[in-house]
Amino acid sequence: MSVAAATVQATGDGTEVERATISAISRRIIPFLVLAYFLAYLDRVNLGFAALTMNAELKFSPIVFSWGAGIFFIGYFIFEVPSNIILHKVGASRWIARIMVTWGVISALMATVGGTSSFYVLRFLLGVAEAGFFPGIILYLTYWYPAEYRARILAAFAIAVPVSTVIGAPISGYMLGLDGVAGLRGWQWLFILEGVPSIVLGIVTWFFLTDRPAAATWLSAPQKAWLAGRLAREEAARAAAHPMSLGQAMSSPKVLVLSLVYFGFVGALYGMQFWLPQIVKAFGLSNVETGFVTAIPYLFGSIAMVLWGRHSDRTRERVWHVALPLFLTAIALAASSTLGNPTATMVALTVAAIGVFCTFALFWTLPTAFLSGTAAAGAIALINSIGNLAGFGGPYLIGWVKESTGSTETGLLVLAILPLVAGILVVLLRHDTRIEFSAAGEKAR
Repeated sequence: MSVAAATVQATGDGTEVERATISAISRRIIPFLVLAYFLAYLDRVNLGFAALTMNAELKFSPIVFSWGAGIFFIGYFIFEVPSNIILHKVGASRWIARIMVTWGVISALMATVGGTSSFYVLRFLLGVAEAGFFPGIILYLTYWYPAEYRARILAAFAIAVPVSTVIGAPISGYMLGLDGVAGLRGWQWLFILEGVPSIVLGIVTWFFLTDRPAAATWLSAPQKAWLAGRLAREEAARAAAHPMSLGQAMSSPKVLVLSLVYFGFVGALYGMQFWLPQIVKAFGLSNVETGFVTAIPYLFGSIAMVLWGRHSDRTRERVWHVALPLFLTAIALAASSTLGNPTATMVALTVAAIGVFCTFALFWTLPTAFLSGTAAAGAIALINSIGNLAGFGGPYLIGWVKESTGSTETGLLVLAILPLVAGILVVLLRHDTRIEFSAAGEKAR
């Protein structure tokens, strides 16, 4: 079954035009966006595999590597909000195409790193180039999907993250074996070969992606009318319940709390993502074996996030569908730091990955339920940018602990605090599903 078909399955008792519209949209844009995010995430985190040989060759300490991994998110933070507002104004096709081409070029240029300075500069520029992509897609999906479909749609889109590791980890391990081909090191080939596809797909994006439903020649007139009516009713309900200007949204306490929740989630995600290959490598495996073993937690995580997203849409419950996976992540990370045995450690990290990706599938249903228009563009970008600062803090925290104690496992124990606090904040924040599902014509639970 395709991603699009799996996404549309079990959509309830909607009319025939509703089912046909959602099906047509999902077949058209979801596989394409999954591929784009797959490449984005691969270019963002392939550093973890390059480090298996690059760190020793360039004499990077754990702290240097952590700074390089994390400084990406500083550039990302600075340019995130303006990038998303530009996308809202000029259209997704042009702006996402620009983002993809520039990040692909810079990712490939990572092959030229020769020392600490060039490492830091290129990682920072990669963050600048990619800023706005993920929150731009989250915003873009609100142009196409009513609220009752968003959890499963977000899960279908976000599946690119674990899949990028399931597929990319073994491939990256093999690419490190190209050492010496054409005079380049294996880690240099990894950056080049994983950067070029983003450039190509970015060019295709300019011509393929449809900015708004009104311009979709591949939807019929009745389908456009149904979608426009449903989305208009939802936006009117949000605007009536939470009337916000851009400035009000950016300073909203609820938006700021959601930023902290996302910070806790992202810290756990990237702490694992950047250091897992080195944790697995320490089990005594080859680079190729490390790639395959690293993929295991993400395989289970990808399956769990799709099922969890469907369950949330079916039950129309959000808070515990976000909070429980965060608590699960915290417990599993803490456990993984104390086990010692490689098999038991991998089981714990697999459970942690399941929690992380189930959170990923559901988190964005919370802000998109009460934000609309330019306020949504700015606030979604703000949440993502503040949250992604943890992409600096998480990897750096583990690197600092490892350099201080010689143990990566202790870093995982400290890291577990972030999703624990995030889960508590979600429970305290609560969420009103009556507004989120008001236009569906059914009672929210």
